[in-house]
Amino acid sequence: MFVLVEMVDTVRIPPWQFERKLNDSIAEELNKKLANKVVYNVGLCICLFDITKLEDAYVFPGDGASHTKVHFRYVVFHPFLDEILIGKIKGCSPEGVHVSLGFFDDILIPPESLQQPAKFDETEQVWVWEYETEEGAHDLYMDTGEEIRFRVVDESFVDTSPTGPSSAEAASTSEVLPKKEAPYTLVGSISEPGLGLLSWWTNS
Repeated sequence: MFVLVEMVDTVRIPPWQFERKLNDSIAEELNKKLANKVVYNVGLCICLFDITKLEDAYVFPGDGASHTKVHFRYVVFHPFLDEILIGKIKGCSPEGVHVSLGFFDDILIPPESLQQPAKFDETEQVWVWEYETEEGAHDLYMDTGEEIRFRVVDESFVDTSPTGPSSAEAASTSEVLPKKEAPYTLVGSISEPGLGLLSWWTNS
């Protein structure tokens, strides 16, 4: 679920931090810049693990700050495909079941990846597994807040870097804002025995 990623960056330390230890100032600046941010095709950055190398620091004309090239390792949330995770149901919609890990919310289990047969209850706004038994079908509800075990089957990165307006957009006077996309999304599946709500598979 978590991986160590080697990174290189140039860190700017303002003059009023010169009295502190260089490593402490650099660690603070790196966490300020990267923590809780998604790096494209890398994952969600959590926190600095360690600094492996500091190159020479430079002070440029007109800028009293020091600029240091830093080699470091960062803890990143990037589960591998087919990894089994446990989260909580954040909500349900016709698009599927939305799951949260507490620190990461952009997880979707689409309808075709639920235990089958499944139906969406419009009144309760929840997905229901119509579990077949010898006594007939039992409706098992996927309620908000329930713990759910799922398999990671796909991931999607979206480059959300700012871009300049196109000529067509510049000419348009409409105030319609584009839909905000999540920079990193996971797709899950619970269509196997043992997956789904933890309460479904508890031993009697």
